[in-house]
Amino acid sequence: MAAGNTAPKGASMQRWQRIARRIRVPLGFLTAALYLFELWRGAPRPAAMAWSLALVLPGVWLRAYASGYVKKNRELTTTGPYAYTRNPLYLGSMLIAAGFAVALLSWLVAVVLAAGFAAIYIPVIASEERFLRATFAGFDDYCRRVPRLIPRIGGRNNHAARGAAGEKSADSGAVSGGFSFALYLKHREYNAAIGAALLYLSLLFLRPLLEAILHWAR
Repeated sequence: MAAGNTAPKGASMQRWQRIARRIRVPLGFLTAALYLFELWRGAPRPAAMAWSLALVLPGVWLRAYASGYVKKNRELTTTGPYAYTRNPLYLGSMLIAAGFAVALLSWLVAVVLAAGFAAIYIPVIASEERFLRATFAGFDDYCRRVPRLIPRIGGRNNHAARGAAGEKSADSGAVSGGFSFALYLKHREYNAAIGAALLYLSLLFLRPLLEAILHWAR
C-alpha cells in the first residue's frame, strides 16, 4: 500500500516540475509587467524604499555568502549558512523579492511573487532533495538537523548542526570548509547585487524618465 501511494505522489511531483519549468519565463514577464505598472501607477515613497533595504541587503548578502560554500553536485555542503538552512540561496532570493514588493508598497506584486515562488521553488527543491538523497548517504541526517528553508536561529537543532558541520564524513560526503571567494566568482553571484542595484535605480529614475519621454512626444 505504501509503495502504491508513493508512485502517484512521485508522478504528480514530476508533472508539477514540468509545469514549473514551462511557466517560469511567463511568470517572469508577468512580474516585470506588474512591476512597471505599479511603478507607473505611483511614484515609490522614499521611506518604503529605505525599509525595503532591510530585506534586500540581507538577501543579497545571504546569496553571496552561500555561493562561497556550495559545490554543486559534488559535495553535500553543511557549513556556513548551510548549517542553518538547507536552501540559503532560495531564501536570499525570497528576501530580495519581498524587499522590492515593500519598496513598491504593492500587495499585487507581493501576491504574484509569492505564488510564483511557490509554483517554481517547491518542485525545484523537491527535485534537488531527491538528487541529494540518492547521492549522499548523510543527507537524511542533515535534514533532521537543519530546516529546509527558515532557520531556527539559536535553537538546539542549529547548535547540533554547527557542531556536526565542522566534521568531515567520508560516508556522508559532507565537507567542512570556509568561504571561498573563488566559488563566489565562479557562481557569478555578484549578478544578484548588480540586479538589485539596477532595480533601485529604476525605482528612482525610470518613472521620471518615462514621464519626460511622454512629455517630449506630445
